[in-house]
Amino acid sequence: MGRRDSTTASFIRRREQHPAADVGARKPYVPLRRAGALPERHGRPLPGAHTIGQARCTFFRDHIYNDTNIDSGFARSRQSDCPRTAGSGDNNLAPLDLQTPTMFENDYYKNLVQKRGILHSDQELFNGGAADALVRQYVGSQSAFFKDFVVGMIKMGDITPLTGSSGQIRKNCRRIN
Repeated sequence: MGRRDSTTASFIRRREQHPAADVGARKPYVPLRRAGALPERHGRPLPGAHTIGQARCTFFRDHIYNDTNIDSGFARSRQSDCPRTAGSGDNNLAPLDLQTPTMFENDYYKNLVQKRGILHSDQELFNGGAADALVRQYVGSQSAFFKDFVVGMIKMGDITPLTGSSGQIRKNCRRIN
């Protein structure tokens, strides 16, 4: 089971078309918007999926050691499992939501207000910009987050996939078969 993907693999094209872990909130999901696939208002709630799951040290190392928009105690607690030196502990995992890492709810947004977003891109959602109001709305109303998230996922699901004999279902998503 899987979705059809292109028969060519291009790291550069993937970086152009999909948001990276370090993308800032001021330009989230720009590639999807550029393709006309997902309007910004539908993409904004999707980072809330980070209320569940884990991140590798290599994706949050720079944030916990160098950024100022992070709670210092939280940064120190994450540093114990993610050494400063690249190559050391790169694959160590940390929960995206420390309090409830296996529950889908709005604690992700509460963490952002407390400057406890583990990924730089997540914390950028609450960093003095236009998205702050939406983060506060989701903190105050889990049902608003759920409603908007559902709409965003449906809209993302409406992006036209490859069908029929176009593309292939990859055995390894990073490589063509």
